[in-house]
Amino acid sequence: MEKYELLEVIGSGSFGMIRKIKRKKDNKILVRKEIDFRKMNEKERKQLVTEVNILRDLRHPNIVKYYERIIDKKNYLIYIIMEYCEGGDLSALIQKCRKEKIFIPERFIWLVFTQLVLALHECHYGTKTDGSPRPAILHRDLKPDNVFLSNNVINSYTHVKLGDFGLATIINNPETDFVQTYVGTPYYMSPELINEQAYNSKSDIWSLGCLIYELCMLEPPFQARTQIQLAKKIKEGKILDIPKEYSQDIRLLIKSMLNVEVS
Repeated sequence: MEKYELLEVIGSGSFGMIRKIKRKKDNKILVRKEIDFRKMNEKERKQLVTEVNILRDLRHPNIVKYYERIIDKKNYLIYIIMEYCEGGDLSALIQKCRKEKIFIPERFIWLVFTQLVLALHECHYGTKTDGSPRPAILHRDLKPDNVFLSNNVINSYTHVKLGDFGLATIINNPETDFVQTYVGTPYYMSPELINEQAYNSKSDIWSLGCLIYELCMLEPPFQARTQIQLAKKIKEGKILDIPKEYSQDIRLLIKSMLNVEVS
């Protein structure tokens, strides 16, 4: 870690912390994800290896950039060096708008949608950095907390980036292959995941639909006090209409992504 100057801690998780760092050679601000692998079981360690391998292969303007991995065997730590997104995440923006009781402009929501579709297309259908084919990547945890912004101002210049591939997995064909592992954040889970059925790339699209709905409503489409009640609502797929300030086009977009019949 001699190449970097340590700055403030900006987040924490079950396995460690996230810290801003400065690369000494050019003063570039980056992020260091610090992971204590002593706290991980075998399955979690394998998922960490999968995450690093996925990040190494992903190079896209709308995906948070991976720089390198550093292993500190003496202290049982793994450092993942990533791009720093100054604007924070979408979750903070939604909370701010909810607190101030202001709508997020529709043009900004379309901006977010367009850039996330490009990111997901790269995950599901992209190639390796050398141009050779690679298996499809399912993100499996698309939510406002994992979408990052280049700045915290709502305007047409905001660069949107998909991050946190900690639950991502790989399949050979996004259309025909399926996964059966039960992971993700309940509010954004597709009906297949809630039912613990096999699923594919369409589950990421369902989660994107939940996210776009939340940008309009400032709250997730499906909410409940218990997991059982939440599962019932997701399976039914019934949602409240978004505010009248938004167009019919965005209503139809959300409806197409939160379609229980095809999800």
